[in-house]
Amino acid sequence: MTDAMWAGTVAVTGHEGADLEAYAARPLDTGPHGGVVVIHHLPGYDEATKEVVRRFAAHGYAAICPNLYSREGAGVSPDDQAAAARAKGGVPDEQLVGDVAGAAAYLKGLEHANGRIGVIGYCSGGRQTFLAACSLRIDAAVDCYGAFVVTAPPADFPLKAEPLISRAADLSCPLLGLFGADDRFPSPDEVAVLDAELTRLGKEHEFHVYPDAGHAFFSVDRPNYRPAAAVEGWKKIFGFFGRHLAA
Repeated sequence: MTDAMWAGTVAVTGHEGADLEAYAARPLDTGPHGGVVVIHHLPGYDEATKEVVRRFAAHGYAAICPNLYSREGAGVSPDDQAAAARAKGGVPDEQLVGDVAGAAAYLKGLEHANGRIGVIGYCSGGRQTFLAACSLRIDAAVDCYGAFVVTAPPADFPLKAEPLISRAADLSCPLLGLFGADDRFPSPDEVAVLDAELTRLGKEHEFHVYPDAGHAFFSVDRPNYRPAAAVEGWKKIFGFFGRHLAA
């Protein structure tokens, strides 16, 4: 753990050269540091997500969360940006991959970077983490209850997305999956299907399904928060990134 860090808003270049706002944090020691791209949940680029970025910096990583909804306008509140993005069905997959690539390039360009990159995402960001890990060369990925990897969203769901399980053969790195037994999106049955497919393909992964936890159990600012699952989940995350992102 380190108390000395820098944190603040930065600019990164995303898909097709787009200028994105992002929130970054990094330790102030001399490193070397692994990098973590944090993909925010469907509600958007909020204070809780920025706290996650700072938490990674406190544990010795350079971390960044690109605002995937930056294209909805500068000076627009995060809530309004998120509402506008959801009205369009969310972030297109190709755009997401380009934005994560831009965030990873920012981290690799920092002084004291060790060149290793992890990606972690929550909710829709969990699905997008899996997408990024199947589309880019990264070193470790953490999917926190990402839905619609195995099945498509319901017709009335605000996120328009295609299943990604057909991309599993392209997974470029070890994958940690953290899920709730009481979740519906994804359900434990869907988690089991993905687990079986990754096992069939010989892809390195470990999945954990926590009892008495549903969707968004990491969210300290929501009623869904489940302290026991979250505490254990954070231990898994830091152990996983410690193994795969060390210099």
